[in-house]
Amino acid sequence: MTLRFRRFLPFLVWPRFTRETLHADLIAGITVALVAVPQSLAYAQLSGVPPQYGLYASVVPAILGILFGSSLLLSTGPVAMTSLLTAASVGALLPAGTEQFYAYVTLLALLSGIFQLGFGVARAGILLSLVSHPVLMGFINAAALIIAMSQLPALLGISTRESGHLLADTWYVITRMDTLHASSLGFGIAAIAIFVAFRKFAPRLPGVLIGVAILTVVSALAGFAEHGGRVVGTIPAGLPGLGVPALEWSAVTALLPAAFVIALISFMEAMSSCKAIAIKTKVRWDENQELVGQGIAKIAAAFCQSMPVSGSFSRSALNLASGARTGLSSLVTAACVVLTLLFFTPLLYHLPKPVLAAVIMLAVVGLVDLEAFRRSWRASRDDGIAAIATFVATLAFAPNIQNGILTGIIVSLAAYMYGRMRPGIETRTVPRSPSAEAGAGSTANAEIGILRFDAALYFANVSFFEETVLALERSTPDLKHIVIVANGINDLDASGVEMLRHLTLHLAQSGITLVLADVKPQVRAVIERTGLLEALGSDNLYPTVAAAIDALTVRAEAMRG
Repeated sequence: MTLRFRRFLPFLVWPRFTRETLHADLIAGITVALVAVPQSLAYAQLSGVPPQYGLYASVVPAILGILFGSSLLLSTGPVAMTSLLTAASVGALLPAGTEQFYAYVTLLALLSGIFQLGFGVARAGILLSLVSHPVLMGFINAAALIIAMSQLPALLGISTRESGHLLADTWYVITRMDTLHASSLGFGIAAIAIFVAFRKFAPRLPGVLIGVAILTVVSALAGFAEHGGRVVGTIPAGLPGLGVPALEWSAVTALLPAAFVIALISFMEAMSSCKAIAIKTKVRWDENQELVGQGIAKIAAAFCQSMPVSGSFSRSALNLASGARTGLSSLVTAACVVLTLLFFTPLLYHLPKPVLAAVIMLAVVGLVDLEAFRRSWRASRDDGIAAIATFVATLAFAPNIQNGILTGIIVSLAAYMYGRMRPGIETRTVPRSPSAEAGAGSTANAEIGILRFDAALYFANVSFFEETVLALERSTPDLKHIVIVANGINDLDASGVEMLRHLTLHLAQSGITLVLADVKPQVRAVIERTGLLEALGSDNLYPTVAAAIDALTVRAEAMRG
C-alpha cells in the first residue's frame, strides 16, 4: 500500500513533522516568497501576460506541484525559460496583449501539462534523454541571450515593433537610441546595481525584494508613471477564479509542437534541480513521479487563469539553502503569495517595468555557460557540432525558439545514427609464414585477413561492414581466409544474418573462407537458429583468434603441400 500511495499520493508519505522541521520550513517558505513575488511579476512580463498571471502561477500550481511531485524541496512556479517559450510560441500566432493571446497561454499550459502527465503515468521519463546535455546547453545559452534581448525595450523605455523576428526587433531598438527614456534606463541600472550589491555583500538578505521595494517607492514619489515611464499598474486583488480553457481545435494543433518542447525543456530544468537537491539531502527522487507532479501543476495553471510553470532552479536552491526540510516550505511560500494577492497588490502599482526587466536579466545571467561549448567539443566533435547547431538555430528561429531545440535533437540523433552506421573497425593481415620479411599488416604474401568489429551488427551498419570486408579482399590478392573477431559484436539482427550469408557465398566463389572467432553466446544462438551456421560451416567458428590463426595456417600449409 505504501508504494501505491507514494505513486498516486506521495505527500502522504512525507516525513513526520516536528517542532524543528516546522520552524525550518516556515523560515524557508517566507524567504523563498520574498523572491517569488517579484520574480512572478517579472516572468509574467516575459510571458507577455498581465502581472497577476505570474502570482496566480505561484499559488495553486505550486501547491499541487509539491504535493504530487517526488522532490520535497522543488519550488514550482514561473521560470524564465518556460516564460520565454510561452511568449515565443503564442506570439508567433497572435499579437501580445489581447484576450485571445492570454487564452492561448492558458491552453498552452494545459497541453504541456497533459504531455508531462502522460509521460509520467506511462513511466516514460527515460524518453526525455532525447535531449542531450550539449543540445540543452546550446539551447539554454541562446535562450538566455534571447531573454536579455527581449527585455531591452522595457529597460530602455523604447517602443519596439513586432516584426516576428527577435534579432530584427532588437536591431530596431538599437537604432532608435534617440528615443531612449532616460528615467527608465536610470531605474533599470539602479535595479541591477542594487541586486548585484546585495548578491555580493549581503547574499542572505532578500536583495531582489528590497531593491524592488525601494525603487517602487522612488517611482511613486518621483511620478515616474506621470513622466512617461511604464509601471505594473493595477493588479486585481483576490484569488484567481477557476475556468475551463477554451479548446479551439486549430489552436490545439498549432500549439502542440510548442507544448511538447515546453514539457521537455521545463522538465529538464526541474530535473536538474531535483538532482542537485538529491545530492545535497541524500533523498532519492523519482523522475516519473516528478513528471506527474509537474504535469498536474501545469494543468492546474490552465484552470487558474495562469501560465505554464516549472521547477525553479534558483528558488529551489534558495529553499534548500534556507534550511527547508519538507514540502511544507512550498506551502508556506504559496500562502505568502495568497496574502500578497489579497492585501498588498495596491503597493505594486508604481513598480517600474524596467526594474522587472532587470530582475529577468539578472536571473538569466546564471544560465550562461559558454565554457560548455568547449567541453562538448573536447568530449566529442559530434557533441560540439550539436551544441553549436542548437545555439545558432535557436537564435536564427527566434522568436520560434522551439525550432532551435528540435533542430538540436535532429542533429544529435543524426550524428548518433551516423556514428552507429560507421562504427570502429580494424583490419590487418597475417603473412604467409612467421619468417617472411613482410610483417603483420602487410599484404605481401598474406593469406589470412583479420577484421575486428566493435558494435552490434544490424541493419544500419551492415553495408559498411560488407564494404570493409570487400575492400580487404580487393587489396589482398593472395587472401585465402578472413577472420572476423566477433567478441565486440553483442547483437546480430536479420539484416546482419543475410549479409553474412551472402558475403560467405561471394567470398567462397573467390576461393576465400569466412571465419568467425570468439563469438558471444547470444550471437552464436542467432547464427544457429537462423541456419547461418550451415552456410558458414561449423568448422569455421573458433573459440579464440589465436586458435583460428593456428588452424588456418596449418590448413593453408596443407593446401600448398
